[in-house]
Amino acid sequence: MRTWEGRASLVTVIDLASRRAVGWAMADHLRADLVRNALRMAIEQRQPVPGLTFPSDRGSRCTSALLARHGIRQSRSRPRPCRDHAVVESFDSTPKVELIHRHARPTRAQAQPAVFEYVEVFYNRQRLHSTLGYPTPAAYETRRASAHWAGAA
Repeated sequence: MRTWEGRASLVTVIDLASRRAVGWAMADHLRADLVRNALRMAIEQRQPVPGLTFPSDRGSRCTSALLARHGIRQSRSRPRPCRDHAVVESFDSTPKVELIHRHARPTRAQAQPAVFEYVEVFYNRQRLHSTLGYPTPAAYETRRASAHWAGAA
């Protein structure tokens, strides 16, 4: 994301089942701590059970210790496989089209709340997803949870 004071980078962690952005972080760099911050947010929000697999590219060695500490297995893919990361690539293009290219932000500090509102309010709770059958990610998760509990009764 370009601002008048320079670039702002956004890293996201997406739930592949619901397409919900469960972790994200923004900074003026793309260093390892930015990725770890997004992962920490996702782990805190989801409290994953040990054994979960986290797909990542080969450049994600910086996250291995964090994932291992939480019992998450890291799945490494071949270099640059387009279909292995299609969901994240699709998400990455969405805010660029729907938010970033439409509104210039003078500073990174002004961009952060706009991204928060886009991800947490619009993308997760209002934006319909064809892949899910047209509910929002939040509605899809609610429906799945209700079906799971109804089946357990």
